Amino acid sequence: PLHGHQGAEEARAVLVTGCDSGFGRQLALCLDRRGFLVFAGCLSPDGAGARGLLEQSSGTLKVLKLDVTKEDDLAVLRQVWAVVNSCCAPSGLWAVVNNAGISDWAEIEWSSTQDFCNMLDVNLLGSIRTSITFLPLVRQARGRMVFVSSIFSFFHCLNMSAYSVSKRGLEAFADCLRVEMASFGVKVSIIQPGNFGRATSILKEKSAADIWEKLDLEQRRSFNRQYVELAVDYYKSTCRSGFQEPDMVIDAMLHAITASRPQSRYLLASRVDWLFFRLFPFLPTVLSDAFFSLSSMYSKRKQLLYAQ
Repeated sequence: PLHGHQGAEEARAVLVTGCDSGFGRQLALCLDRRGFLVFAGCLSPDGAGARGLLEQSSGTLKVLKLDVTKEDDLAVLRQVWAVVNSCCAPSGLWAVVNNAGISDWAEIEWSSTQDFCNMLDVNLLGSIRTSITFLPLVRQARGRMVFVSSIFSFFHCLNMSAYSVSKRGLEAFADCLRVEMASFGVKVSIIQPGNFGRATSILKEKSAADIWEKLDLEQRRSFNRQYVELAVDYYKSTCRSGFQEPDMVIDAMLHAITASRPQSRYLLASRVDWLFFRLFPFLPTVLSDAFFSLSSMYSKRKQLLYAQ
């Protein structure tokens, strides 16, 4: 349980990225109900997600077009914020929640360099661009910087390499920022959701045929069609077993924004998974790697590789 909320904050301003759907949308609505002045960054401000956000929120919530991969959008957004700040929030920007993100899965050899670049551009560089743009305003408020990461920042499993690289990099950035910002009274928190795919729209659906068509002849010899189908089925079954509701993540975000003593990290998973993931980063590499050999998926993969 999380304790230490400061209660409703009158007219404190918060910028949340990735509010078209998922965690960002839910957080924006929660903050709005608590009396915060919410700037909801949306990739598609005219889309159904943004329209629904406006319909369900108060008149003070502002939907702003924000593509975290484009520095021009951030420059424009800061100009907009400067005007709003001078009118109703002279104390600065209380919090930035770097929530915008994408997900995908594939073995490294099924991926291109561009696949990695696309993931990094949103999940890592997008948060860096947003943070650098708004840090002066957050420092002014002695406020909060919040980063939505993942258990995959430290849990190195099959098929999640690009996503893991982006989230591990994000946490390195946030850790460095936390040390630097402590002198200014700014608190930095990292949110580490476990399996919440069903509670968001971040999951990327693809079929075995989609993957197979992109493989060249040499890759098809190494990774036969049966294994590709197995990988797809395993991914889908794993996603179906996750949390359906985002409440645990939203509560952690709210705590990071409102608590007098926010946590540096919020590991969010079931009780059994929480204990496992808490211990996993401390295991010697030989043990953490050996863990995967216990998985039925891993053993089947080994049997199917190179099989005709």
